[in-house]
Amino acid sequence: MPVYNERQFIEEILRRVQAVNIEKEIIIIDDCSTDGTREFLKKLIKAKEGPNPATLTLPTLKQELRVDNIKVLLQERNYGKGAALRRGFKEAAGNVVIVQDADLEYDPEDYHKLLGPIEAGEADVVYGSRFLGGGPHRALFFWHYLGNRFLTFLSNMFTNLNLTDMETCYKVFRKEVLNKIEIGQDRFGFEPEITAKVAKGGWRIYEVPISYYGRTYKEGKKINWKDGLKTIWCILRYNLWH
Repeated sequence: MPVYNERQFIEEILRRVQAVNIEKEIIIIDDCSTDGTREFLKKLIKAKEGPNPATLTLPTLKQELRVDNIKVLLQERNYGKGAALRRGFKEAAGNVVIVQDADLEYDPEDYHKLLGPIEAGEADVVYGSRFLGGGPHRALFFWHYLGNRFLTFLSNMFTNLNLTDMETCYKVFRKEVLNKIEIGQDRFGFEPEITAKVAKGGWRIYEVPISYYGRTYKEGKKINWKDGLKTIWCILRYNLWH
């Protein structure tokens, strides 16, 4: 779970992830937040190391949060999502890794659907698609929608995959896959890079429909048109010249 300036959401997303009835380790990588998120996570670290490491009281929600299965990593400066994930992947001890954003755009209740193809032995990698239907989908940003579809289309042209949502946050990997892939991108270029490398590796990729509760820029959305241009460059780089 890469985190950057998500103080208003961090307690709730942790509560929701912990509520999913699967055995898990939660790895949080704070990308040098400046809005109080880092201070909250330091309290979480302190609670885990204290005499009673079972729970932490969430200040905003006034609920108890299990902390014994949470690991917090603090980046020394703001490197970007890709850098945070690169570090988190190396620290992960489980056989399967799920990427979870720290906001509330994606619903952890979809974990069971995401894990299904891997648990059935049919997939090595699973993408959660916002465009396949099957759950609530907030109506937002027509041009973002077109941009996402175009970037997925461009990626598919080079990978020869038929994905509907390359840019999705919800990506699930068998740890074996991640152990054989080196991530170079520090920011949102992670998405096309990992897709190109998974395709070149011949790994079995599935998509499943997920819910999506998108947010506005006022609500904290961070990706912008510059990241879209970088994505195009990364699609070309990792499919043609890498």
